[in-house]
Amino acid sequence: MLELKNISFSVDAEGEKKEIIHNLNLVVEDRKLIVITGPNGGGKSSLAKLIAGIEKPTAGRIFLDGKDITDATVTERAQMGIGFAFQQPVRFKGIQVLTLLRIAAGKTLSVSEACSYLSEVGLCARDYIHREVNASLSGGELKRIEIATVMARHSRLTVFDEPEAGIDLWSFQNLIRIFESMRSNIQDSAMIIISHQERILKIADEIAVLAEGRLERCGPRDEMLPALIGTESAQDACSRLK
Repeated sequence: MLELKNISFSVDAEGEKKEIIHNLNLVVEDRKLIVITGPNGGGKSSLAKLIAGIEKPTAGRIFLDGKDITDATVTERAQMGIGFAFQQPVRFKGIQVLTLLRIAAGKTLSVSEACSYLSEVGLCARDYIHREVNASLSGGELKRIEIATVMARHSRLTVFDEPEAGIDLWSFQNLIRIFESMRSNIQDSAMIIISHQERILKIADEIAVLAEGRLERCGPRDEMLPALIGTESAQDACSRLK
């Protein structure tokens, strides 16, 4: 279980302190898929980075399974079982997909094992297993390879920061299928997805709305969806939740 207690986060902007996250409290229980939505600039990506350890809160504490991890580094949190998928996946010139999957798994996967992860994300393993993770891959291909590495990692908690960003419709449809599969196989783990896409909101167990750095509302999907669907995006509905 992940618990955020009274989390605030500020940055220096033109010589002044700008508060991005304000006194936020959130609990993500095991076996749950939580979608965090809200307007652009509301602090969603900053919150994801705070959970992953990329940024440090200026106030408050973060706990994983009751252990205070506020001061833990990105590497230490990864070792504890926190996985993070970037909004724009990182390219690794000179590193093959097979090598990346083995690094993610923390062991020497066989080619067959590595190929099974690629197949799960809808990629023909034969065509990708020895490809370099570089600019020759499209955004959709990179996104699915990154998700394959997340699956190989078997993280206790996985955070996806706007996974739909920069991918085409076909890739997005497959992304939903992958998330539905991951959701059905959640055991002693949890997932957080930062998104305002309705189809992703619909597969959540709980939905949290973050606006202007504040948690406006959080609750079960069936209670939250009526206020969010039927608009161009969830971010258009945030004002209705205030």
